[in-house]
Amino acid sequence: MFAKRISIEQVEEGNELAPKFDAEGLLPCVTTAADTGEVLMLGYMNEEALKRTIATGEAHYYSRSRKVLWHKGATSGLVQQVVELRIDDDQDAVWLRVRIPGDASCHVGYRSCFYRSVPTGNGEAPVALTFEEKEKTFDPKAVYGDAPNPTIL
Repeated sequence: MFAKRISIEQVEEGNELAPKFDAEGLLPCVTTAADTGEVLMLGYMNEEALKRTIATGEAHYYSRSRKVLWHKGATSGLVQQVVELRIDDDQDAVWLRVRIPGDASCHVGYRSCFYRSVPTGNGEAPVALTFEEKEKTFDPKAVYGDAPNPTIL
């Protein structure tokens, strides 16, 4: 499915998909809402996740904390349907535009994984995060039950 990387011209200007995975075998993937452009999450794909995303039209990622392939929404039902998949100029990052039934993407229950902002310009004062999403889109306990939280301290 993926071409061998043979020249800069092929990678930057050609029509062959020749992704460059990092030393851990991963590509960063920015995922946005197809209709609004809102950033929903930043994930990572290994070769298998990228292949499955292309083949199925549903987002698959590689969980760095759990070390497993992850079909986004398989547990929650909040499957990300890919509207468009793009690769950047040197083919080492991916951008997905997705639609999600239930309109939520974050396992914490918010629409976006980027639900808090960080104030800038305050020197070195302690940083207090600001919640930009005032309420959750769904109740994580109701959706995930006793499934382990994927966040690793």
